[in-house]
Amino acid sequence: MSTKRSYADGCAAAHALDLIGERWALLIVRELILGPKRFTDLRTGLGRISANVLTQRLAELEAAAIIVRRRLPPPGGMAYDLSAWGRELEPILLQLVRWGVRSPGFVRGAPLNVDAMVLSMRALFAPGAGAGPETRILLILDGQPFSAQIASGHLDIHRQGPADPAPEATLETSPTTLLHLAYGAADPDDAIASGQARVCGERPALDRFLGCFQVPDPAA
Repeated sequence: MSTKRSYADGCAAAHALDLIGERWALLIVRELILGPKRFTDLRTGLGRISANVLTQRLAELEAAAIIVRRRLPPPGGMAYDLSAWGRELEPILLQLVRWGVRSPGFVRGAPLNVDAMVLSMRALFAPGAGAGPETRILLILDGQPFSAQIASGHLDIHRQGPADPAPEATLETSPTTLLHLAYGAADPDDAIASGQARVCGERPALDRFLGCFQVPDPAA
C-alpha cells in the first residue's frame, strides 16, 4: 500500500477514498457483491480493464482486507471474494447507484452487465410498489439464473440455489432488455414478439415484479 498516493488527511472519509478511490476499485467491489469470481470472470464483467490493472487493484484491495482469496468447490479453482468488512460496502454502492442515476449527465438506458443490472434492481426497488402479494420470479440473464422474491415490501434477489422455491414465472432475456422492461421503456409483449425475451409461467406475477422498480427524476 505504500506505493499508492494518499490524501494524507485525518478524516476517515479521506482514508476510505485512499482504499477504494482508485480507478476500477469500487467496480471490482460491485462485481463481487453477488458472490466470488475468478480473475477471468472479473475481466469479463469489467470489460475495458487490462489484466495488469486488475492484478494491481486486486492486490491493493486484498492488502486493505477488503477482499480475500478463496478456493471454490471443484472444478472452480481460486477466486476472489469480499471480506465481511468489504461486504459492508454494499449499501454504500447501492446509494451511489441511486445518487448517480439522478445526474443530469447520466445516459439512461445504456447497456449493463449482469451484476450491474441485478444491483440496480436492488437499488431502485420501490417498497411501496412491492407491497402486494408475494411474488417469485426466476430471471435468466445471459444464461445466468437469479431467484427474485418480493414479499412484505422487500426484494430478495440472488444467484439461484438448489433450496430456492419454485418460481411463479420465468423471464429469460439480456440485462439490457431487462433494464428497459423494469424501468418502463419497453413493453413485455414487444420484447417477447421480437425474440428479445422468453417468458413462461404466470404472466400477472411477472407484470407485478416488473412494476416494482422506479427510477428517480434527474436532479435539478
